Amino acid sequence: MPPSARRWILLCTVAGIFVLAVYQFTELRVGRSSKPANHDPTSSYIPGNRFQWKDLAQQHPVTSMRALPTGLPAEIPKIQYDFTQQRESAEAKAIREERRKAVLKTFAYTWDGYKKHAWLKDELTPVSGESRNTFGGWAATLVDSLDCLWIMDFKKELTFAVNALAKVDFSRSTMESLSVFETTIRYLGGFLAAHDLSGNPLLLDKAVQLGDMLYVAFDTPNRMPVPWWKWKEAAGGKPQDVGSALLADIGSLSLEFTRLSQLTKNPKYFDAVQRITQHFVAQQNSTMLPGMFPVTVNAGTANFKGDNIFSLGAMADSMYEYLPKQYMLLGGLHDEYRTLYESAIETAKKHNLFRPLNKDNLDILMSGIVKVIDGEIVLYPEGQHLVCFAGGMMAMGSQIFKRKDIETARKLVDGCIWAYESTPSGIMPEIFSALPCNGTEDCKWDEEKWHKAVKDKHHYFDGSAEDFIRETRLPPGFTDISDRSYGLRPEAIESVFILYRITGDAALPEKAWSMFQAIEKHTKTDIAHSALADVTVGEPPKSDKMESFWTAETLKYFYLIFSPPDFISLDDYVFNTEAHPFKRPTRDGGWV
Repeated sequence: MPPSARRWILLCTVAGIFVLAVYQFTELRVGRSSKPANHDPTSSYIPGNRFQWKDLAQQHPVTSMRALPTGLPAEIPKIQYDFTQQRESAEAKAIREERRKAVLKTFAYTWDGYKKHAWLKDELTPVSGESRNTFGGWAATLVDSLDCLWIMDFKKELTFAVNALAKVDFSRSTMESLSVFETTIRYLGGFLAAHDLSGNPLLLDKAVQLGDMLYVAFDTPNRMPVPWWKWKEAAGGKPQDVGSALLADIGSLSLEFTRLSQLTKNPKYFDAVQRITQHFVAQQNSTMLPGMFPVTVNAGTANFKGDNIFSLGAMADSMYEYLPKQYMLLGGLHDEYRTLYESAIETAKKHNLFRPLNKDNLDILMSGIVKVIDGEIVLYPEGQHLVCFAGGMMAMGSQIFKRKDIETARKLVDGCIWAYESTPSGIMPEIFSALPCNGTEDCKWDEEKWHKAVKDKHHYFDGSAEDFIRETRLPPGFTDISDRSYGLRPEAIESVFILYRITGDAALPEKAWSMFQAIEKHTKTDIAHSALADVTVGEPPKSDKMESFWTAETLKYFYLIFSPPDFISLDDYVFNTEAHPFKRPTRDGGWV
């Protein structure tokens, strides 16, 4: 080969190497690699770094938008008790502030554990010190805790957390399917509330990004959202089908989407949820239990009346919770939410609520499950931690709609307090059964009657009722415990807090303090706080799980009940089902 040819080949080779090196360096600097920076190898993502959900063409576009209400908000009665009637003594204030600091310390301890072991992951595993991505991989605990950081005055931590959100990318996820409900209440609710409290526009930007993503889940032939949504297929333009759905999944999106429309002045989000409401309005009186809706509905056909199981508890709960709250958020200008709520509550009071037999003869209530079988209404007297929200909901509904439900609400709250105080750990189990009674005489404690109910329920057990009670650690009045766990849930303290803010009853913070002490004692680990596997033993084993609602809800409600009662007033804010406070419109301040 001639020397000139060799020199030409050498020059070409050197030039090629130089170009390749420059290209690779550029790729590293501008992030145009085959996977996004900090890519989770377990996640899916949409190729390219310019994808915007708002730019995705709708296959079933809306031709006529339902508009937000305008005009002066209605005059809704005050919710909160006038605490100026009670002058707080120096001693009482010192006790309250000491308890508030104790809750603050628990939150700080938890937050520190999350930062050290699971930063930007959805959940911390508080025993093993690992992390889990269970809600999309977008830092669920961080987002769910943003407003709590503001409320508890961790402003530097809030700034740090908000800055970290730059790494949250809604064009990729650790999950192939997303729960639209969970994503809405935890993430969208978290962004909106933190924005309402702090005024930081970056949080509203994030809310809009996520809202535009979730809006695509409504792009179905009848505009009903897909409950478990294959987001990547939707991004690729694949037609979406929607079938059966849980009542809570489809009926608990209204607050977040409405607040997003209020803040952005874009009606599309409100339109999306208002279409669901119209189906509830049309079908409420034609279900198998008129007034209430079944636990499962057919979203594909918009048939909300086909099933026969009715409950205020799991899988239905927040749909009912959102009816009075949406009424408040819309300034009382959409009266259909009042009608939906009042019809549902009257039915639930008649068929779902029951008084459980208990050793102290307490006049308390629980909310059970109803099945309609061949036209017969059958009560299943089950108690759930999830349904403990109902006491607070009914107390609030009683105030804003001028109903006479406060006594019923108090009995429901007392029922959950009784369940807490019934176990060796001082913590209520997730699900249990009780013996319903009728009338005052029938509700006097009768041990033989309780034993007979236990034996009848567990007729397969080869032994006496006393043996079964002893072996399964049934508290007096309980006939079964189908789920002995405690998942760091907030519903009981939520209702205690709301009822306290409404009644001013000084006994309620005392009950809250006992609950907090039991929970703090038994759930604390070397890293944070853990869910419990069995609360019917004196030292419950831990299950190495800490969902984001521990910081978002449970600790927030404990903190607020020991705060000055005008702080985050129920007359100024409405809480979503994840305890995220949204600003309410007022007659003085108008729409905010």
